Amino acid sequence: MLKTLVKETEQRMQKSVEAVARELGTVRTGKASVHLLDTVKVEAYGSVMPLNQVANATAPEPRLLVVQAFDKSTVGEIVKGIQKADLGLNPVVDGQIIRIPIPPLNEERRRELVKHCKHVAEEGRVAIRNIRRDANEQAKKAQKDKQVSEDQEADLHDEVQKLTDDSIKKIDELLAKKEKDVMEI
Repeated sequence: MLKTLVKETEQRMQKSVEAVARELGTVRTGKASVHLLDTVKVEAYGSVMPLNQVANATAPEPRLLVVQAFDKSTVGEIVKGIQKADLGLNPVVDGQIIRIPIPPLNEERRRELVKHCKHVAEEGRVAIRNIRRDANEQAKKAQKDKQVSEDQEADLHDEVQKLTDDSIKKIDELLAKKEKDVMEI
């Protein structure tokens, strides 16, 4: 019972950290990154699908993204999808290739992006703390139902707290790295 509870808690916390990492990956820095396009959805073949299913994106230069459509007929829809994603990017069509220059960020925009990153990180920390609360409640219930001893419950609380601290530390490291990337000129 205890091992499965710790394992479940660890997995849930890991998923929360990964979700924060994914969300921070979509935040634009001054450099080109194909992850900027992760949120782009394209209407193609009668349905809405992620950009990576209809095109290949690369970052050949620090300030340029290149998107190559798998099918020439989807180029227009890809451009519309990039514009609808509200990333502040202006795609330029060149045959089957779409070039997306990445404009430099001004100081005010950088500060807004850092604020957004901090908000994403805080949501991640809250999710981690909620997972800790759930695990501790399950441990108390197990102790009340005489499935575990008081010592085992205390050990479980300690282990869950260690997982919580590790997960929050990972989120803080992700935030610090992203903040540094955003503020670099």
